[in-house]
Amino acid sequence: MSLLRRALSDGDRLEVAGAPVRLKVNRQARRVSLRLDRTRREIVATAPTVRRLPEALAFARSREAWIAERLAELPGGWPLAAGMALEVFGVPVRLEAGAGRARWIEAQGAEPARICALGEGEGFARAVSRQIRLRALAVLTGRTAAHAAALGAAMPEVAVGDPRSRWGSCSPAGAGRGAAAIRYSWRLALAPFAVADYVAAHECAHLLAPNHGPRFWAHVRALGFDARPHRAWLRAHGARLHAFGTEA
Repeated sequence: MSLLRRALSDGDRLEVAGAPVRLKVNRQARRVSLRLDRTRREIVATAPTVRRLPEALAFARSREAWIAERLAELPGGWPLAAGMALEVFGVPVRLEAGAGRARWIEAQGAEPARICALGEGEGFARAVSRQIRLRALAVLTGRTAAHAAALGAAMPEVAVGDPRSRWGSCSPAGAGRGAAAIRYSWRLALAPFAVADYVAAHECAHLLAPNHGPRFWAHVRALGFDARPHRAWLRAHGARLHAFGTEA
C-alpha cells in the first residue's frame, strides 16, 4: 500500500521529486513548515498534528524548487582514497595503501602522521574509518578524564558511535543505571581539537547538571570554554563531517 493510500505517520520517509523528505509531528508548531536537516541530508516536513501530515506532504510537493536549491547547497561527498590528506583533531594525516593490518603511524620529523590500510574502494575506506574511530576514542576518553577530574566528577564510561543528530550525549549515574556514560560521535575527530574538546567539556558538565540551565553553563565556563564559537563551527561544518567517507 502506498503512502498516499494509508495514514501518514510521524517519522515516515519518502521522496519528493527525488529528494529525501521526512515527516515530523511537533505539537508546539503552529503551522506546517519545511527545513533542511544538514546532518541527515534530508528535508523535514513538520506538522502540528498527525492529522495535518498530509498537508505537510502537500506543502513539500509544492516547494520542489526550494527543496532542490537547499539540497544543492550541501557539501559534496568526501571519498577516501590512498594519497588523500586530511586532519584528525587538527593534525595532518596522509592516507596510504600498505600491506598487512591497517595501522596509525605517528608523525616523524617532517613526515606527517599516516594511516596505512590494505585494499581500495570500500574496504580501504572502512579500514581508514576504523583507525580514526580508535583515535577518536583514545583522545576523547583522555579529555573526558581531564574535564571530569576538574569538575570533581567520577570518570564515566566512554564510547564512540555514529549518531546523526548529536555530537555527544551523557547518561548520568543513577539508581539501577550503574556508572555514568558519555557517548561521542567519532566524527568529532575530523573537527579541530578545540571544537572536539568543547564537546567533551559540554558532556562532562552534564555529569553534574542534566539540563542546560545556569548551573550547567557555569560548569562549562569553569572548564574554560565559551560555547559560541565551537557551536557555530559545528553548525557551519557538521554536514561536511557527516559526508566523510561518501562519494561526491
